[in-house]
Amino acid sequence: MKDDTMIIPFHQPDSISDPLTEIAREGARRMLAEALKAEADAFVASFADVTLADGRRRVVRHGHGPERPIQTGIGALDIQRPKVRDRAGDTSGEDRVRFTSNILPKWARRSRSLDTLLPVLYLRGISTGDFQEALSALLGPEAANLSPGAITRLTAGWQGTYDAWQQRDLSARRYVYIWADGVYLQARMEPQAECMLVIIGATPEGKKELLGFQVGTRESTQSWRELLVDIKARGLAMAPEIAVGDGALGFWKALDQIWPDTRHQRCWVHKIGNVLNAFPKSMAPAVKSDLHDISHAETRADALAAMDVFEEKYGVKYPKAVTCLTKNRDALMAFYDYPAEHWDHLRSSNPIESVFATVRHRTVRTKGALSQKTAQLMVFTLIQAAAKSWRRLNGRNQLPKVIEGIKFRNGVEVTDATKTSAA
Repeated sequence: MKDDTMIIPFHQPDSISDPLTEIAREGARRMLAEALKAEADAFVASFADVTLADGRRRVVRHGHGPERPIQTGIGALDIQRPKVRDRAGDTSGEDRVRFTSNILPKWARRSRSLDTLLPVLYLRGISTGDFQEALSALLGPEAANLSPGAITRLTAGWQGTYDAWQQRDLSARRYVYIWADGVYLQARMEPQAECMLVIIGATPEGKKELLGFQVGTRESTQSWRELLVDIKARGLAMAPEIAVGDGALGFWKALDQIWPDTRHQRCWVHKIGNVLNAFPKSMAPAVKSDLHDISHAETRADALAAMDVFEEKYGVKYPKAVTCLTKNRDALMAFYDYPAEHWDHLRSSNPIESVFATVRHRTVRTKGALSQKTAQLMVFTLIQAAAKSWRRLNGRNQLPKVIEGIKFRNGVEVTDATKTSAA
């Protein structure tokens, strides 16, 4: 007798039935499996010419490892990792060829994007015991690999990463440009907002990196000096060519003490904001347009001429605004002595501002970090995550010229021809 019994599972009250998410997970699982297979095949193909004495290929595919769940941003994916076999590893006396997947390391249990999310949640005040509940709607009711013990081990690792980064050797590093800023974040368990001192540097290859980071006493000269001395003591012997920052006097005084030859470039974004504060809001669009004409002039001479017009136009009625602009005339124009491709990068401290826009947003939404320590770790973790997507400098081929000391005038390399035309 044929059994036509059909078993239909009942919908559980605490579960969510979402066919679209299930389709997305299945598609992601298949794509990941194909990517892992292609990675293993490419590895085996790189040894195609290596054979044994009997003519057989030495390195071959060797099935798959056991299936295991990998926690991702769309839930758990059950994946089998491809295996590779070295047929001669045990008998020839040679070192065994080993395959390690860059996509799915051997002991990985979570995606890297999820590991970036976890420190943010923890440092925003979610206790380790609440992780599974907090993420169940996104990752599924089990939220595997996110047990309280696993989270505790992770947080210890984040602290260790920060400590190791603070002690790293900089003797082999060189930074052509640096950006500096101090950002205030209010911690719930602290009586006043802490100032995070941040320095980002540009390498000779045009890559932006987090160079210095610590909590300071406001933006005092002493706090900035301590950070710069620490960076120099860890081996950074070559001074940056130019530093970009706002008008905080503490940083500039400390910079002159540690690296007196580094030139100053004031941030135009901060300067424009300070100047606009001295005008009625109704005048902001017109004034902002005039300031843009100065900051984006084609040459230094054009910028100085536009600044003179600005002073003549507003000096009588708004002297404070004009003084705010003109008192840093030289420091606002330093970028003209560097390649034109770098001007967008040198006109502002935006590399830092863009990172802290996210930090500030999360701090406001969660009413502050728990303490100074957790705020410091949170900011460091977010900056390190953001650094992976930082845009490289335009015109990277010009950086070696800057290092060699080649002169630029109005963004153009000074040659015998330009000297003759200028004369």
